[in-house]
Amino acid sequence: MVMVNLPRVDSHPAERYPLPKHSSGESGVTDPDQQRQLEQLEAKIDAAKRRTEPTPRADEHYSQAQLAWRMVIELVAGLGIGFGMGYGLDWLFGTLPLFMVVFTMLGLAAGVKTMMNSAREVQEKIEADTAEDDTPHSGKDEGA
Repeated sequence: MVMVNLPRVDSHPAERYPLPKHSSGESGVTDPDQQRQLEQLEAKIDAAKRRTEPTPRADEHYSQAQLAWRMVIELVAGLGIGFGMGYGLDWLFGTLPLFMVVFTMLGLAAGVKTMMNSAREVQEKIEADTAEDDTPHSGKDEGA
């Protein structure tokens, strides 16, 4: 099997080899049919470029499922870190169940506290958005 490496082309041939422009700004095509075809081709190229452009992301828009997963992960992370620290201290000092239980409870408390902070943050954002929507616009009567 023979592999052929073709050079990569980063731009469209029309961009690399533009048609000469007259002083009036028009392309060098004088035939009206060719001019119409050229305009249609440019419109198709522009449409294709617009289709392939990435769509902008909405800033800080979280769905309810994303928020729920965030809170679950924060709780489990707190439990896991507490359990790991407690187990490590128990292994180090040879007191197997003591520190593991204490630090697991501390990890649970830290996870719940972090979850509550996340819930408060989301609630404040929702209240700010609601207050922003409820504010009067300018005092002018738009209907009259």
